[in-house]
Amino acid sequence: MPKLLAIALSIVLALPVAGSAQTTGKDVKQKAGETADAIRDYTVERKDQAVAQARKLSADLDRQIKQLEGKSSKATGEAKTTAQKQLDELKDKREQTRKKLAEMKDASAASWDAAKTGFVDAYRDLRQAYDKAAAELRK
Repeated sequence: MPKLLAIALSIVLALPVAGSAQTTGKDVKQKAGETADAIRDYTVERKDQAVAQARKLSADLDRQIKQLEGKSSKATGEAKTTAQKQLDELKDKREQTRKKLAEMKDASAASWDAAKTGFVDAYRDLRQAYDKAAAELRK
């Protein structure tokens, strides 16, 4: 009996704790939001780091949008129409975010605060539109 108990205990201890090492979509969304907000805190002296971080955020969301486009292509009927409208909105917002990133990259010391705030706001709008489209496709 003690040997059986020891085996059972070792099996239980070897199992991963549920959720301990898993990253959820909510975690990614929260991290992206925190990172975007952190860009607001960058000074003009750290402009290169802010631009690099903004590029990374944009590239990560671009990949997620491409995945969403793939999923939406499988939709049919009204769901496909709705998905296409949301993807068109995403494309517009993605273009606005790219423009704001370019403005941030080219910003002078005098225009830095407005440029980084413009990017963060555009990114937040894009992220919200993505979240809305992704939720709609999950229905």
